[in-house]
Amino acid sequence: MGSEHLGDRVGRLRRMAGLTQEGLAGRAGVSVDVVRKLEQRRKHSARLPTLHALAKGLGVEVTALLGDPPGVASTGQAEPPQLVAVRRAIAPPLFAVPPEPDGVETLTLPLLRAAIEEAWTLYHDAEFGRLMEVLPGVIADSRLAASVRDDRQRAAGQAALAKTLQLGGHLSIRLGKTDLAIFALERAITAAEASRDPLLPAMICNSMAWAYQRQNRLDDAMNLAVHAADGVERDHVHRAEGVRVWGGLLMSAATSSARSGDYGTADDMMRTAEQAAGRLATMPPAPNGKLVSVFSRSSVRIERVRLAVQHAHPQEAVRLARGMRLSADIPPSWRTWLLLDLARAHTDLGNVPEAVRTLEKLHRTAPAWIRHHTLAVATVTDLMSGPAHPPGLRRLAEFLGIVEGDWRSAEK
Repeated sequence: MGSEHLGDRVGRLRRMAGLTQEGLAGRAGVSVDVVRKLEQRRKHSARLPTLHALAKGLGVEVTALLGDPPGVASTGQAEPPQLVAVRRAIAPPLFAVPPEPDGVETLTLPLLRAAIEEAWTLYHDAEFGRLMEVLPGVIADSRLAASVRDDRQRAAGQAALAKTLQLGGHLSIRLGKTDLAIFALERAITAAEASRDPLLPAMICNSMAWAYQRQNRLDDAMNLAVHAADGVERDHVHRAEGVRVWGGLLMSAATSSARSGDYGTADDMMRTAEQAAGRLATMPPAPNGKLVSVFSRSSVRIERVRLAVQHAHPQEAVRLARGMRLSADIPPSWRTWLLLDLARAHTDLGNVPEAVRTLEKLHRTAPAWIRHHTLAVATVTDLMSGPAHPPGLRRLAEFLGIVEGDWRSAEK
């Protein structure tokens, strides 16, 4: 059996809220025909503004309708031990006995930074299960480093703690735990302000803006990103790391603007960000690149493609992606998102063969990721419901559980 259909989720949540289809449509400000077609499975996907409207009408977060592939099961049962360990690391229990400083002499800042970089690499590779296993230990080591008496070392330890708590916030967002994410990021900002890195608080503000977006707090996300970007632009854009942080904040503000319905302003912001990214080629590279915001011409273009797809501009999305050469700093997770967005754009344009070829490439690149992603399932379902079934489509449908059969078998 494949992933739950979007319409099934809408119907289940609507009934839990005690609403009729007409009542939900009225609360969300959408056509009742949209609600009806989704629940009858005559419509397999919806644009992001529609999803936000439905989520608001249902009183849930948008991730309850359409989100990232789950890192842990959302069955309503007790959370798995790995997630509980992450919670305890982010928010240690009251009156907890501090850990024994066994082996403190081996905990050097270079080793700790290497561990943090490795943890961020797991995150960008979407290895969320493995990350849940290692993150509590990294957070504990960072807390220890932040508690030393030497002022300079303590500032470096606070910076390490800020980056690990920021990672805890990112992981929590991916797992659909946005309240835990905000708690982690608030503590990360406190640690960042105690460090000697003037850009670190702004970087974590960008993460907080993302958490606000996931809760549909779009005005809060926009205001936070703009405020932090203004501070970085005033004092730090003469360095590559400052440009990267400022550009990431501008992209975040653009996303909030687009989700609020102002795609034109969002596109202007993205164009400005892309121009700024071009300046990086003339600057010395930022130190500790893995721990600075992902920002380059490639990352901006990927985000522009995503916004174009989500806001009903598939032709523009294909144009933006044409001839794109991704830079080496683009994480694998961003590359998989680009392929999925392009597959959706080709589907919306009716270019079924190209949509299937793109999905096949995504299947080869990230089979576990595509199998659990709602948008991938919706896109293949849309393709299967059409008259054209080019080679490879049925195999994808079988792999995703949309149709029965052995997905390893030859195309029928």
